[in-house]
Amino acid sequence: MARSLLRWRLSSPVPPKLRDSMICSDCLKLDINICSHVFAGLRCLSTFQRSGKPDLTDLTHPHTWYPVARRKKRNIFLHVGPTNSGKTYNALKSLETSSSGVYCGPLRLLAWEVAQRLNRANVPCNLITGQEREEIDGAKHSSVTVEMADVTSEYQCAVIDEIQMVGCRTRGFSFTRALLGIASDELHLCGDPAAVPLIQRILEVTGDVIKVQHYERLSPLIPLKYPLGSFSDIRKGDCIVTFSRREIYKLKKKVEITGKHLCSVVYGSLPPETRTKQAKMFNDESSEFDVLVASDAIGMGLNLNISRIIFSTMKKFDGVCTRDLTIPEIKQIAGRAGRYGSNFPTGEVTCIDAEDLPLLHSSLESSSPLIERAGLFPTFDLLSLYSRLHSKAGLYNILEQFLKKAKLSPDYFIADYEEILKVAAVVDELPLGLYDKYLFCISPVDMNDEIAAQGLTQFAENYAKKGIVQLREIFTPGRLQVPKSQNSLKELESVHKVLDLYVWLSFRMEDSFPDCELASSQKAICSLLIEEFLERLGWQRQLKGNFQQNSFSLQQKAQSSMLRKYFPQVLVDSQIELTKD
Repeated sequence: MARSLLRWRLSSPVPPKLRDSMICSDCLKLDINICSHVFAGLRCLSTFQRSGKPDLTDLTHPHTWYPVARRKKRNIFLHVGPTNSGKTYNALKSLETSSSGVYCGPLRLLAWEVAQRLNRANVPCNLITGQEREEIDGAKHSSVTVEMADVTSEYQCAVIDEIQMVGCRTRGFSFTRALLGIASDELHLCGDPAAVPLIQRILEVTGDVIKVQHYERLSPLIPLKYPLGSFSDIRKGDCIVTFSRREIYKLKKKVEITGKHLCSVVYGSLPPETRTKQAKMFNDESSEFDVLVASDAIGMGLNLNISRIIFSTMKKFDGVCTRDLTIPEIKQIAGRAGRYGSNFPTGEVTCIDAEDLPLLHSSLESSSPLIERAGLFPTFDLLSLYSRLHSKAGLYNILEQFLKKAKLSPDYFIADYEEILKVAAVVDELPLGLYDKYLFCISPVDMNDEIAAQGLTQFAENYAKKGIVQLREIFTPGRLQVPKSQNSLKELESVHKVLDLYVWLSFRMEDSFPDCELASSQKAICSLLIEEFLERLGWQRQLKGNFQQNSFSLQQKAQSSMLRKYFPQVLVDSQIELTKD
């Protein structure tokens, strides 16, 4: 299906001489003023002014990269405790009563929830993520994903959620940037106590005042001494956790074949809008989707009325190898049971297999290991200056050389840059400036997804050739359908990723990616079609009040209205028989 939707036309490589002549077109414009800005407060600035050869790979003082924040003596409040302890709630109360502020979350769903909460409380709040921008007239508050944090503005209050993610090997550098760079009178950090010593060490040099507030869980969490036993013992409010799409659908069928329950599903590659709607169906007492089958995507960002967490396995593939779940992962997932104020104020947690119970119990009784280091990644300004010393090198080599030579203090590590290098290898073959290449490299593309990777390649090629990327040139209208199988579902999820990438690029290069509205509309259609597949995937049990039939009717109308606006010939087949995997 996806091959018929997206047309890939891969051109021949650009000749090396032409490529080399284009690479530094941006960085040649840099001058001493830019270098002075980048290295404000660094000891190597005087060396640069004398010899023109600073040690650009010296990253031992990252706090000096943020002069606006350094001009403030920030009051920092560390709210630390387990899941469901009220730490984020209290931080948000401070944000709500401030005259200006920003919330920085790890997920678009969390940013959306906080923006909704503040607007309901009559505190005008913008929503800004990599793919969304909803601006409210007169708003002095914003709710953003952490990568979008503004380190040039000043606020009265700021909140960074899940601050322990500074230790994440892929995204930790974004949390470090927010921690060091947000210029706010009050900075509230919410997360695991394991991050406290590291944050205290990092902030010793900033002059900030730090206060640590510890929280206890608001509702009990009971680790059961016995496994699930039989799938006939599944009950309303249960959430079964596994770590692959195939296992999620296999478990969904096992539950639904008993005839007692229908399952919502939540996992990472589902579009965020679909995840939200699946969660709402599970939370809705009038819906018969009263069991959830999910990945660790439920660990943060969704408010779920879960009675019992059931681990189907205590192992996961992390992209490198299959390993046991860590203590923080187990505690984060298990803690979703028994949400305070829900219909299940007491949470329970167990496993399907008895042999997994010892790891579950020992993990819940243990403290999370301390986070030793925070992620770091060089800014574009640093890489631009470095590239002036290596004018014949492509971005791939510039990144690789810079990061191999980078000097760090013991409290930091260089973030995993393998995905960035994969993109750099693609864009280095194109006649693009350094900044454009860097922008493609930091875009939210999954290079392990063949369709998504080809989408990025096509966008970059069209941009290099024409300076403008019309979505219709690679997106074939008229072929979107409800998936027929899990394989076609996976392909439609990949198409959604390509459209999502186009929207992300359009926010940064609006003139060159002008079809943002069209891409957003097609993203919404993909989500609707995926939702229809998920609702009809079960064992065709008739729902009370014709919930399923009414749901499809409403979605079909929504699809038709959007499709008529852009692609009148798109087919929506309401009679497709789902094939079994």
